[in-house]
Amino acid sequence: MPTFLTDIGTIRGIGTAVVFIAFVAVVLWAYSSKRKSSFDEAANLPFVDEPPQSASQQDRKAGDDKP
Repeated sequence: MPTFLTDIGTIRGIGTAVVFIAFVAVVLWAYSSKRKSSFDEAANLPFVDEPPQSASQQDRKAGDDKP
């Protein structure tokens, strides 16, 4: 095995570069415009089980917060 690959500093540097490249890839994937609709749909998943509220129910809830 070549000596430059056995140096711990070189191995740590290569590991850091690999992790950095993976991080950049995940950030680019997460912020790509192709994924926006999928992420918007996933963001609304917690509200799927709730029944729709009428305007009068929303007005009552807004009034409950007032002292």
